[in-house]
Amino acid sequence: MNTPHRSGHVAVIGRPNVGKSTLTNALVGAKVSIVSNRPQTTRHRLLGIATFPEGQLLLVDTPGLHRDQGKSTASAMHRWMNRAARGALEGVDAALLVVRAGQWDEADSFAYQALHQAGVPVVLVVNQVDRLKDKSALLPYLAQVSEGREFASVHPISALKRKGLEPLVKAVLGLLPEQPAAYAEDEITDKSQRFLAGELVREQLMRLLGEELPYATTVEIERFVVDGALLRIGAVIWVERDGQKAIVIGKGGERLRDIGSKARMQMERLFGAKVFLETWVRVREGWSDDEAALRAFGYHE
Repeated sequence: MNTPHRSGHVAVIGRPNVGKSTLTNALVGAKVSIVSNRPQTTRHRLLGIATFPEGQLLLVDTPGLHRDQGKSTASAMHRWMNRAARGALEGVDAALLVVRAGQWDEADSFAYQALHQAGVPVVLVVNQVDRLKDKSALLPYLAQVSEGREFASVHPISALKRKGLEPLVKAVLGLLPEQPAAYAEDEITDKSQRFLAGELVREQLMRLLGEELPYATTVEIERFVVDGALLRIGAVIWVERDGQKAIVIGKGGERLRDIGSKARMQMERLFGAKVFLETWVRVREGWSDDEAALRAFGYHE
């Protein structure tokens, strides 16, 4: 008897910096969502397409879900990310609530409540179990976080080391409707190469700059030209102040060259082509709290 093919949308939800994008990339088998150790690296809602013989997971990777602080204290960027995270719940067939092993706080409870209210089956994904020093604490922790909450199943995993993913995939596919795949087997995301190029530059900004500055930066791809076997890409890094521009460029342009070099290598790996990348840094004051600027830079529903 043939196993029915299942396919559907699965929201990947959790508080910032618990490994949602790492999990999405691990399931897709390719880098479609950028990763850094800083919270709120993901700004856009992004679809990762994970195809298996038994079915297809359409993984909706989102910005971290957090309490909305209200218009007076939250920037336009903050409000945009919360809308993107909440919008990911519309029309999904199931959701993955990603938490960090050994931790559960108000932000995790807030994310769970949002999913519970949405009325979709919730799979608890306990990430980074490899980092637990006391492995005997895992079972009591799982019992504690499951008490009084409805989970379709619970899965301890390590997204980074790709451990525990097979049982997770099987469980999630079981929650999806029987229907054919929505995308071809070789498709990995609904985003364009142009969008991914901008994200790969921004990933290096998140990784290489200080604590606060990455949140004052965004990337706009001004040029994306296919020139035979070569991709010619021009990227503008936008900051909010002249002092920030100097930090991004670095002494003698060294930091900007480093950002460009690392981003170019990631692009070549993802696109399977040689890349000629040019980068510039420009200033637009207060762009992250300006709705019109956000729309111009691609932050729209």
